Amino acid sequence: MEHERKIAGMQCGEVLAELSDYLDGDLAPERQDQVLAHLQGCDVCERFGGVFTAAIRALRQSAPKDSLGGADAFERLRARLEQEFRRDQP
Repeated sequence: MEHERKIAGMQCGEVLAELSDYLDGDLAPERQDQVLAHLQGCDVCERFGGVFTAAIRALRQSAPKDSLGGADAFERLRARLEQEFRRDQP
């Protein structure tokens, strides 16, 4: 990321890399707390995290479970969202 910030002991890129696991509850409790603290203290990551979270929730609610394409589909979506996020940065 162009404007990396370190908040709560985490760089923005680290938060973005772990955002999917954070939403899935797959992080250790301490790491979960660290990601949350970063999101609360970083307006850029908080904004992106909100968009990412809304997109993931909407996909999960609207798509039948067997049509999601497994973990690969989520990884492709995350990579695409990160790419779009970087493109929109000044």
